[in-house]
Amino acid sequence: MQLRDDFRLAYDRVAFAERVGIKPDAWQHQLLRTDSKRILMNCSRQSGKSLMAAVVALHRALYWPGSLVLVMAPAERQAKECMGKVLSSYRELGHQADTESYRKLGLQLANGSRVEALPGSEKTLRGFSAVDLLVLDEASRVPDELYHAVRPMLAVSDGSLMMLSTPWGKRGVFFEEWTSEAGSGAGWTRFEVPASEVPRISEEFLEEERAALPHFVYDQEYCCRFVEAEDQLFGFDLIEAAITDEVTPLFEEAS
Repeated sequence: MQLRDDFRLAYDRVAFAERVGIKPDAWQHQLLRTDSKRILMNCSRQSGKSLMAAVVALHRALYWPGSLVLVMAPAERQAKECMGKVLSSYRELGHQADTESYRKLGLQLANGSRVEALPGSEKTLRGFSAVDLLVLDEASRVPDELYHAVRPMLAVSDGSLMMLSTPWGKRGVFFEEWTSEAGSGAGWTRFEVPASEVPRISEEFLEEERAALPHFVYDQEYCCRFVEAEDQLFGFDLIEAAITDEVTPLFEEAS
């Protein structure tokens, strides 16, 4: 019976999530059941996106021996939050992580797998290679150059990439990948989850937030909309409309 249960958990991430005490929402069911290797989550605050990333990260480490899973966030505090969710789920399975896992933001498993949570610094990431799963939390705030530096880590391992965030203006790689219909944007499996679709967030609370916050903040934090700040001088659409291939550049790009 134990062997059958382990086999079920290994091949069913929904069952795994339930085993660690999570009752997935409808969109989370879809996320956990997808076999896509490129996932974008444009989700409201408190929608459970970081929790799902932690579940996927731990599942990969447990059931794919020798896996290297990196969870990256712009700041150490955010990396700690996501790693805390990984360790909490690990404890729900009856395991106990040592105190070093909390201090060093890393979890080493007996099967040779590792989960490492790192703040978004190119210096901390350059030494890693052959990454099996790369999770970028708060991806809208990850600098473009850092994103470009970490993608090659997936080349040898043919690893998976998961980006999750609320929007933060019409800028950056998260916005570009979410809105792109061709090129690098192709191949992504996208999940958009506004607060109105999160059963744990009441309409009364959203009404209170709508009245208290500037509309562009509310639209980003709760409605998954890529909007611009009211004090922005030139909007994204205006800049895009001003760019054309019909005018010869004044200066040639350096070769």
